[in-house]
Amino acid sequence: MLDETAARDRALDAAAELFYSRGIQTVGMDAVRSASGVSLKRLYQLFPSKDQLVIEFLRQRDSRWQQAVEAHVNARTDPRDRIAAVFDWLYGWFSEPDYRGCAFINSFGELGAISPGVTEQARHHKKVFHDYLTGLVDDAGGSAETAQQVALLAEGAIVTSAIFGKPDVAHLARDAALALMRS
Repeated sequence: MLDETAARDRALDAAAELFYSRGIQTVGMDAVRSASGVSLKRLYQLFPSKDQLVIEFLRQRDSRWQQAVEAHVNARTDPRDRIAAVFDWLYGWFSEPDYRGCAFINSFGELGAISPGVTEQARHHKKVFHDYLTGLVDDAGGSAETAQQVALLAEGAIVTSAIFGKPDVAHLARDAALALMRS
């Protein structure tokens, strides 16, 4: 029998894969049970509602996503190169075979009107990302307005790539961001 941490990790990993690949509303707790091997009783002990499982999935995804972006950016030292690195990381993400867009935008689209917790997690994730970009732009000598524009370029690239399946939009957005930094 799995200990609580192992059962929780397996359930979250299964939920993350299913929610991201299929959508949240189409995935029931029974599907998470089947994919994780965690009994339905244990699953509900760990996450008393599907909404709690979704919120924990989003919290975990936020942390992992931000860490991955920061690790990639931190390999660069020049402030403008660090801005470009965000978009280069996005290109790599967009190029993954299972890329389905932003889990936060997707979950907000599915549940934002009925789940305050999902709305809170989506807003938190976007605020942290935008604040991070603001710091990078500030370090490179850009204005607060330029930082907002760079964030819009990143968000637009995320949505556009998901809809059209073209990772190249990350490079177009990168080039536009760097042009903004030169102006």
